[in-house]
Amino acid sequence: MSNHILGNIGIIGNGSWGTALAKILTDKGIQIHWWIRNTHAMNHLKTRHNNPQYLTAVHFSPDTILPTDNLHDVVSQCDTLIVAVPSAYAQQVLESIDSNLLKGKKIVSAIKGILPESNLLLNDYIARYEWFDLQNYAAITGPCHAEEVAQERLSYLTFSGLNDAFTSAIAEAFHSPYIYTTYNHDIWGAQFAAVLKNIYAIGAGMAHGLDYGDNFLSVYITNCYREMYRFLEAHFDKVHPSNERPDFHTSAYLGDLLVTCYSLHSRNRMFGNMLGKGYSVKNAQLEMNMVAEGYFASRGMETISVQLGIDHPIASSIYNVLWGNTPPADMFEVLAKRLS
Repeated sequence: MSNHILGNIGIIGNGSWGTALAKILTDKGIQIHWWIRNTHAMNHLKTRHNNPQYLTAVHFSPDTILPTDNLHDVVSQCDTLIVAVPSAYAQQVLESIDSNLLKGKKIVSAIKGILPESNLLLNDYIARYEWFDLQNYAAITGPCHAEEVAQERLSYLTFSGLNDAFTSAIAEAFHSPYIYTTYNHDIWGAQFAAVLKNIYAIGAGMAHGLDYGDNFLSVYITNCYREMYRFLEAHFDKVHPSNERPDFHTSAYLGDLLVTCYSLHSRNRMFGNMLGKGYSVKNAQLEMNMVAEGYFASRGMETISVQLGIDHPIASSIYNVLWGNTPPADMFEVLAKRLS
């Protein structure tokens, strides 16, 4: 079962988010080609029909998954490619693909971050190729945690793209009894909101680790959303003023921020919580053994904000903790006096 607009669908990446997306599609009987970096995990999926590393309770029908550790095969055989690798590794993966194979492909970004080597969103990175057509691009945002998808708890996905036929088709492919979907035209804003919410969630985790209570957290998140909204508005005005102005007061923006700051499933919140409790950045990364997207995103957004002249003091304060020498307690002592 596959939509004629989408053709054959491939997923690049088998982390928890890639596995969750694979579950949603295969639950609807959509067959997927699936690139698995780890050969052991690939063989396990072929023989045991579950991912041995992420969302292990999710079992796949063998008729719906075509796992392989050969990225070339997935790219060459698919018309729509869903990129679901962590942003820290995305550029390396993309550069390993013959760019000629990507010509004419529809690309869906499930990356919730900036490519750290270039400080670019995925679409802006691919735009360096002359053949890239933004009409063939869409981005997936939440609010949606992989763990709740695995439990089939009602979740929401937003798809952002300029081509209504393509964007609505990919949204429909993911629509299910436990996944509600919607779509808009806001490629840049939706992706930057997803990047910023991960940074703010690290701050929320730090506050929790420092024993700040719910009252403070509610004020902190309110101010984070205000700052996010200012950034998105300023970015729209400075970079894409001719496009249709999006509605930032929807679940893809505020809702995703809330769940990432509050949920125990949030790895960014978990990472920040460890920092608040006294872990160093390096030790927290080793202890988690997972990528907290907000860590690299904070450096990228600091560069972007300076380049565009857009002030974001909360995100900058978190950057100074992650990449500078500012202790979390000192950061919040100063920041708390500025919140309202």
